[in-house]
Order: sequence, then structure tokens, then C-alpha cells
Amino acid sequence: MNTKESYVAAEGQYVRANGIDIHYLDQGEGEPLVLLHGGMVSTNLIWAGVPVAYASSMDRLAEHFRVIAPDTRGCGKTVHTEGPVTFDLLADDVEALIDVLGLERPLITGFSDGAITATVLGIRHPNAVQAIVNHAGFDEFDPQAPTFAMMRQLLGGSPEATEPDPDAAARMFQASDEMRPMFELMKQDQDSGQGQGHWRSYLRLSWDRTTQHPGYTYADFAKITAATLILCGDRDNFCSVEQAVEAYRQLPTGELAVLPGHGHYIPPAAIETTIEFFERQLAG
Repeated sequence: MNTKESYVAAEGQYVRANGIDIHYLDQGEGEPLVLLHGGMVSTNLIWAGVPVAYASSMDRLAEHFRVIAPDTRGCGKTVHTEGPVTFDLLADDVEALIDVLGLERPLITGFSDGAITATVLGIRHPNAVQAIVNHAGFDEFDPQAPTFAMMRQLLGGSPEATEPDPDAAARMFQASDEMRPMFELMKQDQDSGQGQGHWRSYLRLSWDRTTQHPGYTYADFAKITAATLILCGDRDNFCSVEQAVEAYRQLPTGELAVLPGHGHYIPPAAIETTIEFFERQLAG
């Protein structure tokens, strides 16, 4: 990447929205697509090749859409000011970003945390977007979801934890050969974006929204006017197929796609399904 344009595409830019400076990448041309990353990752290209991040999918999506990919408040290069970071706040951040950038009812998709935010946006601001893909981000709308205990274990050290414990989280990640590399990338990403040790602050900021019910249930999906695809893998250990069906059945204009043999990550099949869904909505 030697040109100024490609440098800007890789490094991103900032926009003032909802009281903070939101860092985002802007790549491709055509219909705007807001792309919301999941937890533990950001828009940083350091995540290329890691299947729970969109970094390896940006080019493919940018062949079809103008992709706007922001860093979540408190994550990556987007600085949080004070108070808890709730899904309501994240959804309002995205709505403000859409408004400031002058995007007229863009498409929106997210994975995991990002999908929850996209869906809350559809509930709180029904006219903000024209179509939504919720990829593996519908579990927390179930008040009895096992996700909450799983996240307390992950961020607090036990399923009964009542507060975040970054040191316990670090021990858990480092004890797993599979999770250790992701943990090291997360530390490098968060600290390079906001200063040495920010990874601890990021985990603390993630606690409330990932360990507690967000206040919306599947019944609230009936408020979403945008065409919405519920997308998941049949081996996802956070989002079950049964939850996906329950979410889908509440949507006024909904579709359901279950990817066989896939878990809680972003395979190429999920990207292709997302592109196909959005292109059908635009054609329709």
C-alpha cells in the first residue's frame, strides 16, 4: 500500500458523533454498508486472518458496497468518556454516525456484539437503516441465555462473578492454546489504540453489556421495520438455532439462514450469505 488513498483506507479516519470521536474505515463504493465488529476485536487490520473479525472480509464486501466500519466506543481507536457502555449507547452512536456522515438509510450488519448493536438500533431507530443482518448476535435478547454466565466466567473468572477481573480473564485466556493468540492480539490492539494497559479498561467496559440482559426481548423484534436476516451456525456455542428461530418469528420482514457445520465465527459462507441478502433487498 503505497498510495495516500490506500493509506487512508487502512488507517481510517474520525468523525464527531454522539459526543465522541468515532474512528472508522471507509472502503469501496456504492450503497453504504455499516459494518459492526464483535467483542474483543476492532477494525484494526492486525485481525486479518482471525475468523471472529471482519478484517479479512473488508475487501470482499467492498466489491459490492461502500463499507463504513467504526470502532465501538471504548474499543480500538474510539475513546469512551465516562459511564457504562450499554447497547443502547452503542446503537445511538451508530445512529449519530449515520446522520453525521449523511448516509440515507444504509445497510447494516454485525457479528456477535456488533449484531446486538445493529438490532438494538433497528428497535430504537426503526427508520435509520433499510436492511439488517444479525450474525450470531441474538442470544442476549433471551433473558435465560447461557451467554451471561459464560461471559461472567470469561471476564470475571467464574459464572457467579459480580464484577470484571481482567487478571482472571488473562489467566483464562493464557491457559488455552486456542485462545492465547487472540488474547495477545487483543492486548496489542487495545494498547496501541488507546495507550498501555487499555486492554484492562476495555474488558471492564465490556462487562455490563455482556453479562446482563440488555432490556429487550424477542418480542421487541416486532418493532423492527427494516428487512432483517437472522444468521447463525448450527454449532454456535453462544447462539442456538432455537433462539434464532424464536428471533426470526417475531420479525415483520424477516429471513433465517443457518450455516451447517459452523460455530461462533465469520466464515466466507456468512459473508456471501450477507451479500446475497442485501443485494436482494436493494433489487426489491
